[in-house]
Amino acid sequence: MPITSMSEILYGAKAGGYAVGCFNSIDLSMARGIIRAAGDEKMPVILCHAGVHQKYVPLESVAPILIEEAGKAKVPVAVLLDHGKDFELVMQAINLGLNGVMFDGTELDFEGNIAGTAEIVKIAHALDVTVEGELGKVVRPADGGADGHDNSDLVDDASLYTDPDEAAEFVQRTGVDALACAFGTVHGVYRKEPNLDYPRLKAIAEKTGIPIVMHGGSGLSADDIHKAIDNGVTKINYYTNLALYVGNEIKRKISQTDEPFYHLITVWAEQAVYEDTRKAIKLFSKR
Repeated sequence: MPITSMSEILYGAKAGGYAVGCFNSIDLSMARGIIRAAGDEKMPVILCHAGVHQKYVPLESVAPILIEEAGKAKVPVAVLLDHGKDFELVMQAINLGLNGVMFDGTELDFEGNIAGTAEIVKIAHALDVTVEGELGKVVRPADGGADGHDNSDLVDDASLYTDPDEAAEFVQRTGVDALACAFGTVHGVYRKEPNLDYPRLKAIAEKTGIPIVMHGGSGLSADDIHKAIDNGVTKINYYTNLALYVGNEIKRKISQTDEPFYHLITVWAEQAVYEDTRKAIKLFSKR
């Protein structure tokens, strides 16, 4: 089927009381594994390319792969630019055919973030492209394996969390379709048990009325994830645990063979992606 509106997918999840998995995909093996897992679980899914992965594979190279594979799926699939921090990259994603973009304006002040997001919303909506914005700061620790540079001491800094009243104003003034918020999750590996602020999350969801996105879905317990969904999360970004699982599975397979041909490694990678993605989709759908 053709790629599906990300907004349609997210509002379906909101109505159904589950969360849609958004999985970073840097190559064909990952895209195929993710879509196969979603198909077998009969659940919608979002394929995405992260701005931080530009150094591994440029958007112009991976976008056609994601769009092509999404179009072959038997379940609804949206294709998203994740964490686009500059206008040029977001516009490139739209021009390449991605039907969802995330503008990450968290390095700007409140007014700057609103202005940048609103400008992108105006352009994207004219082209039927869904826009995810972000308010607050989801920490990306330098020791978390997610291409981060933040001090790990910032993980529990509640001053970085999203303010519910500001979130309501942000949504009203930008017209954004979904909002990524900060309430205690981190990008990358969790080096200690997280302390998630569920009352804050619930207030954000209630005051904004739009789908809420949780970044930093790797390493959380099933209980944490289900509580997040119960308090308004409808999209969960998941990559770090997936990448680690795939890497460890390839390492294990290589140790068991005398001739680890590269074409075999791509097959192993796709299967490992499929296995971990399917587990995540089950978890996010509360099954």
